[in-house]
Amino acid sequence: MNQLQAYWPLYPEILLVVAAMVLLMLGAFRPEREAEAEAIGWLAIGTLGLAAWFVLQQPAGVQQLFDGAFVVDGFARFMKVLTLVASAAALLLSFDYMRQVRALKFEYPVLVLLATAGMLMMISANDLISLYVGLELQSLALYVMAAIRRDDLRSSEAGLKYFVLGALSSGMLLYGASLIYGFTGSTSFATIASAAAQPGAGQNIGLIIGLVFLLVGLAFKVSAVPFHMWTPDVYEGAPTPVTAFFAAAPKVAAMALLMRVTLAGFAGAKPQWQQVITALAIASMLLGAFAAIGQSNIKRLLAYSAIGNIGYALIGLAAGSPEGARGVIIYLVIYVVMTLGAFACVLAMRRSQGMVEEIDELSGLAQNNLAMATLLAILLFSLAGLPPLAGFFAKFYVFLAAVKEGMWALAVIGVLASVVGAYYYVRIVKIMFFDEPRERFAAIQPKAGLVMGVTSIYILLYVVWPAPLVDAAGAAVKSLF
Repeated sequence: MNQLQAYWPLYPEILLVVAAMVLLMLGAFRPEREAEAEAIGWLAIGTLGLAAWFVLQQPAGVQQLFDGAFVVDGFARFMKVLTLVASAAALLLSFDYMRQVRALKFEYPVLVLLATAGMLMMISANDLISLYVGLELQSLALYVMAAIRRDDLRSSEAGLKYFVLGALSSGMLLYGASLIYGFTGSTSFATIASAAAQPGAGQNIGLIIGLVFLLVGLAFKVSAVPFHMWTPDVYEGAPTPVTAFFAAAPKVAAMALLMRVTLAGFAGAKPQWQQVITALAIASMLLGAFAAIGQSNIKRLLAYSAIGNIGYALIGLAAGSPEGARGVIIYLVIYVVMTLGAFACVLAMRRSQGMVEEIDELSGLAQNNLAMATLLAILLFSLAGLPPLAGFFAKFYVFLAAVKEGMWALAVIGVLASVVGAYYYVRIVKIMFFDEPRERFAAIQPKAGLVMGVTSIYILLYVVWPAPLVDAAGAAVKSLF
């Protein structure tokens, strides 16, 4: 019993992997029917909920396994719960869509569970080896998910692009990890932190090059410019619920890993990684703002929006302070809520002949479906950062952290990029409320309607009671400093 209790910090990951194997066997040996596949999907959502409960039941403080390679602390617990909730919501959105396109298969929930297990490992990674194992467990499942519709050319193309570019980024990350190991003599973040804090470590070219390659590999996972090239094509080509999943849960896990690597593993090399993160933030914000202006496909527009949002979150990380890290966590929570709500609205863009993705198809939506147009407008205004919606406060926290660290130029660029980005969000609102109406969309499916409603209410009412999220994020950050 004591041996079982020793592995209590690992229970959520064990649960997800064991449940994935059980559901895989259940699906393989049962008749392949849509009802069976949806039942497995609901079991997967229940598993994600149970895993979140396990995380919440873990005792406070820091717990380590495998000689410190796996760590569970306040930061890890917060980010794991956020990841599990995002995965469950994205999986909930998939049922109706997959049934309509005749792609409702039991393999999809199993892949979500395996990908989420990889994300939880990434969040708790405290060693270069556990970092890579978690990253690859997540990535291999995501490659298959992007190409889940084998009969659809766009989906197959998205999966192939993601796989090829993902393999390239993994190679860069491994090369960086090997250099770091060679120059520090360890794969442990604790030992690496000690080596990076030594006098003269900032002039160790080999260590710094290793750090840069490691950051490049992680920048690919969060879609930071210039390592974003896969994002618009994969977001557009993958099935919409898969895109919603990509835009939410993996971003949280990758950002959490990036924060642990920089703030904990390389705290002593802060001036070096700060330059890299600042450059990534500026490039991501500017490209996300300007490249989205000419988009006509709403999924592609949301891809550039995600790139821009990651740029804003990186401002908080570039600040390198507890307040900046707290801002990143708050930003990620609000970003996940806004993104899931926006993709629920995209899934509601459906007519009798099938799904539509062109922005012009939203023309005059307010006259046909005022409720949907209003909810989507709330989410878009929040993404634009307009007060008093939650998106405004998300940006406010990271900008404020940058200003307090004297990074005025970075904060000003962020504000200007936000103003440019507001144009394409407001343009969609203008199309919905002021253009000539087109053919009505089909009735909104209950699951998509539920996600749209819950996310919009949260975005609208966040200003009334922001304290719980701010306090929880502040408590989570203490583990990193």
